[in-house]
Amino acid sequence: MKAQRVVLLVGGLVLVLVGVLWSLQGLGMVGGSVMSGVTLWAIVGPVVAVVGAYLMWRARR
Repeated sequence: MKAQRVVLLVGGLVLVLVGVLWSLQGLGMVGGSVMSGVTLWAIVGPVVAVVGAYLMWRARR
């Protein structure tokens, strides 16, 4: 069970980081990408971050 917990924690952390990055790109705060300034990524990013936070929470239970 310990390996599953580590996978959930690492996977959750990656999803949170990617979600935050996508949100910032969607809001135009991070440039240099075709995703920059596209509202879709400002919506998808927080959803992905919440899923990642849930996985991390689930791993700690």
